[in-house]
Amino acid sequence: MKQLHIFIAFFRSGILGYGGGPSAIPLVHKEVVDNFKWMDSDEFGDILALANALPGPINTKMAGYIGYRVGGIVGMLNAILASIVPTIILMILLLTVLNAYKDQPWVHGMSVAVVPVVMVMLGTLTWDFVKKSTNSKLGMKWAIIFIIVSIIVLEFLHIHPAIIIVLLLVAALWKKDSANKEKKEAEGA
Repeated sequence: MKQLHIFIAFFRSGILGYGGGPSAIPLVHKEVVDNFKWMDSDEFGDILALANALPGPINTKMAGYIGYRVGGIVGMLNAILASIVPTIILMILLLTVLNAYKDQPWVHGMSVAVVPVVMVMLGTLTWDFVKKSTNSKLGMKWAIIFIIVSIIVLEFLHIHPAIIIVLLLVAALWKKDSANKEKKEAEGA
């Protein structure tokens, strides 16, 4: 039954994630965190950050890792297959139809209408992560500082997001190591 749930979760996000990774991320979050409760939002955020730092399509990377975590190697293959099959089928069908009707105004309108929907989905997911940061060890103050610094670094300094993610992961590991070192020193005293 678990393999069927893995397939359903990633098939739904694959078939409804029109527009690629940005539109699929909230759908994967909904399936993995809300529907099947395989992990919480914090764990999902960690997986999302790591997946963004690696090359390749994000939905496939997340499907592979989450599928492996939930169902082992078979779950990984199942999740990857479920996430790419809808894309393959829809690409063949949609490109055939769109090629036949490419000069029609409704085709252009459909393409333009998708952008605000994806923006709202990403905004909702972002707001959920910001709200959850108030319950984390960092708190809202540090979350706002990180958001502002990230916007400046990404938009004005044009530094690649993967570099920011790697630096934050290294900083988190360093902070965790220094906290463990201080704890051991306090126990030894």
